[in-house]
Amino acid sequence: MKNIYFLGECMVELRAMNESALHQSFAGDVYNSAVYLKRCFPELNAAVVTAIGKDKLSAQMLERFNGEQLDTRFVFAHDEKVPGMYYIETDEFGERSFSYWRNDSAAKKVVDFLTTDVVEQLSCGDMFFFSGISLAVIEQDARELFWQKVTQLKQAGVKIVFDPNYRARLWQSIDETKQQYDNAFTAADVVLPGVEDFEMLYEIDTVQGVIDFCKPYDIAEIVVKNGPKSVVTIINNEQLSHTITPVTHVVDTTSAGDAFNGVYLGARLSDREIADAVNLAAKAAGTVIQQPGAIAPKDVFQQAMAKAGL
Repeated sequence: MKNIYFLGECMVELRAMNESALHQSFAGDVYNSAVYLKRCFPELNAAVVTAIGKDKLSAQMLERFNGEQLDTRFVFAHDEKVPGMYYIETDEFGERSFSYWRNDSAAKKVVDFLTTDVVEQLSCGDMFFFSGISLAVIEQDARELFWQKVTQLKQAGVKIVFDPNYRARLWQSIDETKQQYDNAFTAADVVLPGVEDFEMLYEIDTVQGVIDFCKPYDIAEIVVKNGPKSVVTIINNEQLSHTITPVTHVVDTTSAGDAFNGVYLGARLSDREIADAVNLAAKAAGTVIQQPGAIAPKDVFQQAMAKAGL
């Protein structure tokens, strides 16, 4: 069985049902990707690498992980911290805005749990995935140790996968972000950048600009996402453009990129061709954005992916 490890933060998600009631769920970019990968490729082992608390919401979160058949061996419990929380609002176009409460998030302490024994276990995997949000959440004084752990995994033959998912409010400065992202691009075997993130961080607003930025790094597989317009892949120096059929009924774009990432990586781990992987990933993203919240109802999602050929 092939193994992929998703390091990052899962949070408590709050979403308004009406003026007097909130719907509570769990979400977070790398967790979302893990869920959608596992739903589409149950033969793969998808593990979440994170820290939660010992409170009731943490227990419910762990139960949800298990309910999605995710590997929870690397979900660590912090004695004092709790999960982060966010409130999500969407406008009439499905675009979202967030309010966060994460200063006491246990996930900030995840590197403390990456002991020599844990890293040895992770070294047996096939892929290790983290995002720009994962990096931002890790405490500053723990990042150097994090990069040491990533280097050990890479030397052990684990493919390092990075999505430069950028949230400006999580960083102290743009320079800090760029320094950490440079480390990530240097380590990565696979990158999944979005043009929107590059425009905000690097003032690069074209697919070709993103590709040119990535060229100096030794990245084997580059997948550039340009919203509903296209996906461009560069693998072994072969560049391909994939046309995406846009969705007309958009409800919530919260985890479109997360769903794409998870299904794409699952397809590649399952030895699917590039075009097939992109098509399945785009179908997953298109399905998710027609539902409210980050995690689409399982039956709705599974039916849509079955029609796509899974």
